[in-house]
Amino acid sequence: MNRKVLGLLMAVVFLAGVRAYAHHSFAATYFEDKRLTIEGELVQFLYRNPHSFVHVMAPDDSGQMQRWSIEWGGGGQLARQGVGRETLKVGDHVVIVGDLGRNPADHRLRMRTIVRPSDGWKWGGEID
Repeated sequence: MNRKVLGLLMAVVFLAGVRAYAHHSFAATYFEDKRLTIEGELVQFLYRNPHSFVHVMAPDDSGQMQRWSIEWGGGGQLARQGVGRETLKVGDHVVIVGDLGRNPADHRLRMRTIVRPSDGWKWGGEID
């Protein structure tokens, strides 16, 4: 009996370590002290785990239209915060504030807030 308990305990510790090792650091991908606001049209909403993404066509600093990739929380986490697969639709006009990606050529943000001005819907929760 003790061997089974020890084996189970070792498996739990191993799996917890694998999960912690596999989860990347946002600080490695995004500047946590540099925020950017973009405004544009939603072109794709990927509602999934471990992270969801929205893609928005919006101008960059020079006014050129770019496809921005905005990393968001996982589907399960967003569902607990009231965001579902049908919350956002292609063509929605949105305003997003996010942490700027470390590589400017990627046009990437980490979601902080999102607003859909047409009906006032907004999200400003926490993500892991």
